[in-house]
Amino acid sequence: MSRLASIPISAEPIGSTPEAWDNSLPILHEIRHGLKRLAETDESTLIDLNAIPFGPNDEARLLALLGKGEVKAEVDALGPTRVWESAVHGVWIIDHRNLEEQRLALHIEITKIPDILRTQSQDIIEALRAFEARIATGPGEPDPTS
Repeated sequence: MSRLASIPISAEPIGSTPEAWDNSLPILHEIRHGLKRLAETDESTLIDLNAIPFGPNDEARLLALLGKGEVKAEVDALGPTRVWESAVHGVWIIDHRNLEEQRLALHIEITKIPDILRTQSQDIIEALRAFEARIATGPGEPDPTS
């Protein structure tokens, strides 16, 4: 034990600047691989950003680098979910929040259209039934406000 005590040990801080903790670079590479996979095989990729150990400003840096594209949507289901295409076509950001606006999940989905925006098969079946019933009862009164 005395030999171990004679070994000099010094601790240096790892990355005292935000750039040293930058975990956005591996995510950018995963996005590149996902885009390649989507282009070649039509296979989507989902990246769960909550599972990534971000340092200070990593998330903001990543989202700023991806930028914002032309398409955005909001889904209201047990809290708001905001979906927007980044400036890179096919790279979507999905931000799930609860009713108190606390983030539940943040995903990057590399796909032609995010799953959350696709109509589910069961919903289409129910819509068909409801629409047929609406047609059978005839048109309702026009809405005077529209």
